[in-house]
Order: sequence, then C-alpha cells, then structure tokens
Amino acid sequence: MKLASQKFFLVVAGAALFLAGCSKKPTRPAPSETLLGQQGSGTNTSGVSKAEFDTPPGLTQRTDGFDAAGQNRSALQGQTVYFDFDKSDVKASEREKLKSAKEYLDKNPTHRLLLEGHADWRGTSEYNLSLGDRRANAAKKYLLSLGVAAAKLETLSKGSLEAAKNADDATMAKDRRVDLIVVNPTTGGAAPAAL
Repeated sequence: MKLASQKFFLVVAGAALFLAGCSKKPTRPAPSETLLGQQGSGTNTSGVSKAEFDTPPGLTQRTDGFDAAGQNRSALQGQTVYFDFDKSDVKASEREKLKSAKEYLDKNPTHRLLLEGHADWRGTSEYNLSLGDRRANAAKKYLLSLGVAAAKLETLSKGSLEAAKNADDATMAKDRRVDLIVVNPTTGGAAPAAL
C-alpha cells in the first residue's frame, strides 16, 4: 500500500509540475510596439516610403539593376543552367551559358557570382538541399576550369524551397537549375575574400 501511495504522489507531483510549466503563451507585440514596426499611432508619420523603409540602414535604393544588398538577379537571368532529373553534372548544352557568365565577369572585374542551386519538389528536403549544393558546385567547378578565380564564385543551395509542389514535367524541369546572381561588392555586397 505504501508503494502505491508513493506512486500516486509522484504522478500528482508530476502533473502539478507539468501544469505549472504550461503557463499562458506570451502574446506577440503589435507592430506599433516593435522597433521595426509602424511609429507611435500606427501610421507612418516619418515621411519615409516603404521602399526606403525596407532598405537596410546605410544602403540606398539602386537604379542600375542591383538591389540594396548589391545583387543583380536579372543580369544573367537568361543564362540559368538547367539539369536533368536527379543529376548534378553540367550538360554540354548548358556549358555555353557558363562561358557567357565568364565573359560577363571578365568585362566587370569588380563583380562576383553567386551560384544558387535548386531542385524540383520530389525528394526529401535534406536530399534536395544536397542536390542543389552539388549542382551549384558543378557549375562552380566548370567556371573554375574556364579560368574564373575561386574568390569570384560563391555557392548556395536552396534545394526545393522555391519549387512548385506537385508540378507538371515542364515546371519541374525549370526548378532543376542553378541561377547565376551577379554580386557587386563595391555597391553594398560583401567584399570578395581575395581577387
């Protein structure tokens, strides 16, 4: 009987501790109460436009194709490198695009490239991140073989984060890619490690 009462006491004590730990969930502050939210009365009285507000401090809006962080996603947009399903090797038909990217870098010596790898929606998130990484690194390896300095190239995998779910074959083919994003360190992007 004594053992049963000890077990009962432990169960009651455990439940009490559990319930004590489940206090009311904190409430999220209203935007007007946050540092980045609206000012004071909830209206924008600063005279600052939304575009200016969204720009990080010290950076200005740009009109030359580069965003405030010094990235240009449209300069080489037509040179997106596409891959076959579950493959990371750069096809012969896609190599001309990377040659064009090298020519762009030769003409713009202060610019660098961010090679952003993507995958279609099939597969696990972890696998797709790895596949996007392999694709970005395959494009980097080919650009290195063309003579582009390693310091001018960065890779990033987005895996299937931007892929269309349950897409048709044509859409999935467009999701299996490496985007070539131009980075201009002289206008807000991070400076290259060494040129």
